[in-house]
Amino acid sequence: MKFNKIAIVAAKNGSAQGAMKLLQTHYDFVPVPQADVIVALGGDGFILHCLHKFMEYNVPLYGINRGTVGFLLNSFDEEQLLKRLEDARSERMHPLFMKAITSTGQIRYALAFNEVALIRKSQQAANIRIKVDDKIRLEKLICDGILVATPAGSTAYNLSVHGPIIPIGSNVLAMTPISPFRPRRWRGALLPHDVTIEFVNIDPDKRPISATADSTEVLDVVSVSICEKKDSFVTLLFDQDHSLEERIIREQFA
Repeated sequence: MKFNKIAIVAAKNGSAQGAMKLLQTHYDFVPVPQADVIVALGGDGFILHCLHKFMEYNVPLYGINRGTVGFLLNSFDEEQLLKRLEDARSERMHPLFMKAITSTGQIRYALAFNEVALIRKSQQAANIRIKVDDKIRLEKLICDGILVATPAGSTAYNLSVHGPIIPIGSNVLAMTPISPFRPRRWRGALLPHDVTIEFVNIDPDKRPISATADSTEVLDVVSVSICEKKDSFVTLLFDQDHSLEERIIREQFA
């Protein structure tokens, strides 16, 4: 790939800001609306923020790790930026689309590149009914919550609650319970990426729950539907020897 107009954005932390100033001494950058690629300096949270913020520009993002874990990011090297951009592999990511209905009848929409998570908001466990393509698959899950993760998000919150890691290109989603009480041994499910999932709060007055799509939280939800937004996508760029697919495979043997 050949990019002629490069934009650069950075998180507010000192490492990201310092790296941006260094790169600005080596390369000429343009404002984001004029760019055909965006270089983002920060951590995984920042690149996730950039995916949402710059999605409308329909240009690839090349993330450079100036944070902590950096799972979705490349390593920093100020001398080889142009060549790394030209040689990079691209990964297309479709977000999840969340429709949440609250106890007051309000309807909220949001996108998630990592996961949509439902979490109990009281001292009592949540009671959640699970439907897949309008068919009830679990009449009542008693739990602290439940989430649906994309392959890219499967190594984030999903992994921390013992959900499966999903390879890129597998065309499946992970449905993972959070501290399930009943059914006690239910570990979740792997579902085709083109299904529609619905979670229903069985007892919203006594057992309120919230729904969060990446960083967008909706309180007091009574039902949440989730599906892949097939007509929307973002493109992430990765170094040839450090692709997202390779990282996800390697994570399973960590």
